[in-house]
Amino acid sequence: MRQLAVFILALLLAPWSVAGSGYVGSTRCVACHQAEAEAWRGSHHELAMAVAATDKVLGDFNDATFTAHGVTSRFYRKDGSYFVRTDGPDGKLQDYRIKYTFGWTPLQQYLIELPNGHVQALGIAWDSRPAAVGGQRWFHLYPNEPMDHRHPQHWTARSQTWNHQCAECHSTNLQKNYDLAADRYRTTWSEINVACEACHGAGGKHADWAALPAAKRPAGDKGLTVSLAAAATTTWAFDPVSGKPRPSTPASAAAQVEACARCHSRRGPIWSDDGGGRPLGNSHRLALLEEQLYFADGQIKDEVFEYASYTQSRMHAAGVACTNCHEPHSLKLRAEGNALCASCHPAARYDTPAHHHHPAGSPGASCTSCHMPQRAYMVHDWRADHSIRVPRPDLSVRLGTPNACAGCHAQQGHEWAARALSRWYPESRMRGPHFAEAFHAAATGAADGAARLLAVASDPQQPAIVRGSAASRLAGLGAVPPTPELQALLADRQPLVRAASLRFLEVADARTRFEQGWSSLRDSERTVRLEAVRVLAPLLRERLPAAQREELLRGVAEYEASLQVNADLPESHVSQGLLALSMGDGEQAEQAYRTALRLDARFVPAYVNLADLYRLQQREGEGEHLLREGIDRITFDADLRHTLGLNLIRQQRRGEALQWLRQAAEAESANAHYSYVYALALQGSGDGAGALHILRQAKSQHPGNRDVLFALATISRDQKDMVRARAYADELLERFPGDRQAKALRETLRER
Repeated sequence: MRQLAVFILALLLAPWSVAGSGYVGSTRCVACHQAEAEAWRGSHHELAMAVAATDKVLGDFNDATFTAHGVTSRFYRKDGSYFVRTDGPDGKLQDYRIKYTFGWTPLQQYLIELPNGHVQALGIAWDSRPAAVGGQRWFHLYPNEPMDHRHPQHWTARSQTWNHQCAECHSTNLQKNYDLAADRYRTTWSEINVACEACHGAGGKHADWAALPAAKRPAGDKGLTVSLAAAATTTWAFDPVSGKPRPSTPASAAAQVEACARCHSRRGPIWSDDGGGRPLGNSHRLALLEEQLYFADGQIKDEVFEYASYTQSRMHAAGVACTNCHEPHSLKLRAEGNALCASCHPAARYDTPAHHHHPAGSPGASCTSCHMPQRAYMVHDWRADHSIRVPRPDLSVRLGTPNACAGCHAQQGHEWAARALSRWYPESRMRGPHFAEAFHAAATGAADGAARLLAVASDPQQPAIVRGSAASRLAGLGAVPPTPELQALLADRQPLVRAASLRFLEVADARTRFEQGWSSLRDSERTVRLEAVRVLAPLLRERLPAAQREELLRGVAEYEASLQVNADLPESHVSQGLLALSMGDGEQAEQAYRTALRLDARFVPAYVNLADLYRLQQREGEGEHLLREGIDRITFDADLRHTLGLNLIRQQRRGEALQWLRQAAEAESANAHYSYVYALALQGSGDGAGALHILRQAKSQHPGNRDVLFALATISRDQKDMVRARAYADELLERFPGDRQAKALRETLRER
């Protein structure tokens, strides 16, 4: 009955396609907005995607060849079309027609349509920069990654499928139209590129309004789906004390910034019928400042685009909109060089050696060199960090974070740069406490790491993205704030904080989950509601009153409907499996994991989660077979080897297990848990000295890891090295003073 009820509710809530509902096309817009259209032509938005044709293809298809990863690809023309001969999904050379161009500069990619409507982005791109700076050549987007047709980043892999990876942000009114049963796309769009309605929403009602005689047009309502007028009408005045500008209405930029964020952020879609103009969290889930994406101080590391960086900035807090710096249609900067910043920050005060301490006109005198350092993505696509921060080489010294000074002064070192800034700005408040210190403390296992994260998460002066990230990291430590602090976080005015704080309930008992998390099922923001469902779903295994059960089932239906938005992604089906398992439905969980593997036989989390389900069901033999299948299919993956090692230990085959655990630990030294498990397995096989060697290596890289320290103390004790055992126990308790097991261990060691 539960499955039937959820199915019916999912149908009612499903994000139905809105193809054709009010989209009129840019041609209709041009009639009234000629200046905007003229600015848009030739922009990155206008050239975001195109049918491969002579005036759009930049690459050399004159029988050119390029060799990468042992494969020589040939680019040529035939019968007016563009082709490439390269390795296909089976590793064999085949000829493929280039169907679309993707992007313009500094590189252009090429899209190939494979069977069932899967459009794939070729891994070889054209460097469209001038030859004088190294351009006008073919290059591989993953030059340093060992690559063959089995690799998860190979151009034929699901991770390179345009329909779900890129399409939403490069075309207008994109409808994925995916059929899960057939694994088929019939993807459509209103316009192939980023046209007017991509930002302004469907224009039908506005066009109807414009067609009315002026006297008959309704006052105040122009029929716009997404109104961006507030930011455009904001007035600015200069504060007489600080000399800095202040907007008339600081909140006016929010709608525009979030409209841009739908594409200019690291995020994933969770709903497709929001219609635009609503908060980002109703249609997309934003990535937080996760360790693999950002440095501890929030600077960009992986490819994260601009939004989450910008929301960390003082510019964002002051109400500065994207269009204050960027012309919205041509996308060009409103002024060149320091003149852009001087439109708000008086040049007499800031564009002078007295401020930047570099010769005028030199690279160091550029505002962006110091405050918006760049990193290269896709080999040579340099992008500026939009957190617009003051360089902090003092943090670099203590935490290892990058800083803009090192871009020009790498040889002098961080300490040299820190001393220079200290001389130039001896009383600068910009060198005060920073959230990076809390993030770093928690990551390195410092004794006060959890307390510092809680302080950041609870600080209303910190940006929302920082506070939500602090709450998420704190939950990841397994630490739960005291009840008053937790209640405050769950009721915070920022959705990012509310959603992240729900993670604390993952380790709570059923009663606490119900009492603390239930009201979040009715949150105004969809991301918060979905997170609430995820942590509350296990309550369906308990005795709930009928009204609460039905309310939670409605939430489950919304969660499952959100997963259907990404039914073409194996990740979505793994999430479906985890949800089903949390509700006690192992059969549905297995089916979901199997679906993920049907879609992508190289998707590691599906193997790992399905093998874990088999562990719970005491089907270890099937789990072993499954994991070996994955190892054979995928070039190399440490997770699969680690999981297989654990499987073999449970089957009492410790000798076989050791080789797999060793391979995982050696391949992923950044994962302390792999080293810890391998060391325990060595000890269990009688090699205590080998175990200690592995653990000491792990401790040098992860000095504050609780499990590593505990194992070092206990194994040293078992090896009769009481001096080191006590020292490790003391260090453990110093870092984790509230740990009862650590206290008990130290007491027993003191008695010996």
